[in-house]
Amino acid sequence: MRVRNTSLSEDQIHRLLGNSRRSATLRQLGENGGIVSLRELSERVAALETGETPPPSNVRESVYNSLHQTHLPQLEEVGVVEYDRDRRQVRLCKHAREVDLYMEVVTRYGVTWSEIYRALGVSGLLVVLGALLEAPLLGGVDPLLWTSLFLALFAVLSLYQLWTNRSLVLSGFRE
Repeated sequence: MRVRNTSLSEDQIHRLLGNSRRSATLRQLGENGGIVSLRELSERVAALETGETPPPSNVRESVYNSLHQTHLPQLEEVGVVEYDRDRRQVRLCKHAREVDLYMEVVTRYGVTWSEIYRALGVSGLLVVLGALLEAPLLGGVDPLLWTSLFLALFAVLSLYQLWTNRSLVLSGFRE
């Protein structure tokens, strides 16, 4: 059993992430160093929603207004973002890490992608070390071949994850 040491309740976090614009906002902030202008943020979220770059101006305006009037104040109220209304800048705050834990995509098998990559990395390292140390079964194969195999697995898994995440994001905005 894991003990949570947070100030946001699970219910608050689920309510925040229950809206695709708020989720997309937090992802965009996380991907861009934690600070971005409202204009840039609204353009990126609108591009995600429409799949068009640049997004249509009416969608961009709708996103801009909803972020400014509704979503950013809600995120600011619970300490996830800091929204400077005068400068129109948004930055992640201390509670963003708590919310981020709930944003990680879980595969249909109940494990996160980071757990899969970690297991693949550790097992790849052990197999290559075993080959270098000429362990039974592993030593008979060139370590370069093992390395290439694990790098290929990383590439295939990354492409699969990108494909499934893109499908999830697009279906989430169309619901």
